[in-house]
Amino acid sequence: MKYPAFIFLIFCTLTAFAQTDKKLTAQLQTAVRGFNGQVGIYVQNLKTGKSAAINADTLFPTASMIKVSILSGLMDKIEKGEMQYNQKLVYRDSLLYPGEDILGSFKDKDTIQLSKVALLMITMSDNTASIWLQKLVGGDYINTWLEQNGFKVMRVNSRIPARRPIWEIYGWGVTTPREMCRLFTMIRDGKAVSPAASERMYRMLNRIYWDDKALSQIPPYVQTLSKQGAVDASKSETVLVNAPHGDYVFSIITKNNKDQRWVPDNEADLLIKKVSALLWHYFEPHSKWQPAAGMDKYMLNE
Repeated sequence: MKYPAFIFLIFCTLTAFAQTDKKLTAQLQTAVRGFNGQVGIYVQNLKTGKSAAINADTLFPTASMIKVSILSGLMDKIEKGEMQYNQKLVYRDSLLYPGEDILGSFKDKDTIQLSKVALLMITMSDNTASIWLQKLVGGDYINTWLEQNGFKVMRVNSRIPARRPIWEIYGWGVTTPREMCRLFTMIRDGKAVSPAASERMYRMLNRIYWDDKALSQIPPYVQTLSKQGAVDASKSETVLVNAPHGDYVFSIITKNNKDQRWVPDNEADLLIKKVSALLWHYFEPHSKWQPAAGMDKYMLNE
């Protein structure tokens, strides 16, 4: 039976409305009230399908979260046999990205396995490793993979001449909170590149060094996939939680932040922790877990 277009539109609208968690949305709106910057949040309970959103389809800088897209493009090339997971790479000094990266301490012509470069990119968020892998895979290749897999706006911007105007606004990458959650969900569901590639990415994303923000508000015995991003005016984190009563995924991204200090009590960093704690106790209301007293001195990751 065919229905008039306007009836179909009403049906779709009501379906989307029914999937909105109004209680959680209200709590998130309260949590972000008064923040000195712009905030985007998307949360989905992957067991029930219900979601909550604040500026979830607004464009935001990815900062280092774009490294999950680079990883996806890399795994696609490996899947096609164009690269090998454990192939030997030769490091050159010209690859150095100024900073305190582990890979940047290598000597010219040192060798390292591609798999270890990928580990540094994700686990340590090593910029030298990330730029090297982006160069090997190709920024346009990564963006083509994103487009072919239904991502409308998530893209790599840096080192792609045609995207320089967008790079000037958003930096290394651009995304929305909703699309970040979609990429993580694809990995969790075995739909990113292939089931085997997704499983490899799943394992990589659950061993993150930078666990002092959102992850610090989730019990250490609960598995999480995550990636963080931070530049002066934008802080972000996307997390998929394998919670006891059902997986959930969330992405919180900020931009135009007034507080641009690199200190533990940065306003955006505190907001990320606040939202993560809110979500943990919302989805696990009977959990009595709280960060242990004295943990602050063990959360000074640099």
